[in-house]
Amino acid sequence: MDDLDKAILGLLSGDARISLATLARKLKVARSTIQARLERLEVSGVIAGYTVKLGEAARAGRLRATVLLMVEPRAQAAILSRLKGIPEVERISTTSGRIDLLLQVASNSTAQLDGVLDQIGEMQGVKSSESLIHLSTKLDRAV
Repeated sequence: MDDLDKAILGLLSGDARISLATLARKLKVARSTIQARLERLEVSGVIAGYTVKLGEAARAGRLRATVLLMVEPRAQAAILSRLKGIPEVERISTTSGRIDLLLQVASNSTAQLDGVLDQIGEMQGVKSSESLIHLSTKLDRAV
């Protein structure tokens, strides 16, 4: 990826609906150049798709939490498999350091979140868990 590819990705991350003509104008290159670059970025897997990023108004009423899990080393594969079956688990990341798995969980109520946290904590192989409830988002630059 060169600087033009990075600039294209930067503009798309701000507005995935931006037109080819507008991208070309902002980046001072031909529309055909933008189209060819986008096709290459898509084929190579750099761009996996285009999506809608929900704002706070759409997420109102959703309770989010980050869950930090310590798991037994040989249990991680089985735990991952079970976690993938819980619809409230939106994202699972492995980490380095004392925590093995970092989860993003979303629910419609504290009761539902409590049930999900209990379900996760009771999984065989989970040594410990800690949950952090998200109160508000101050900055979101996620692509």
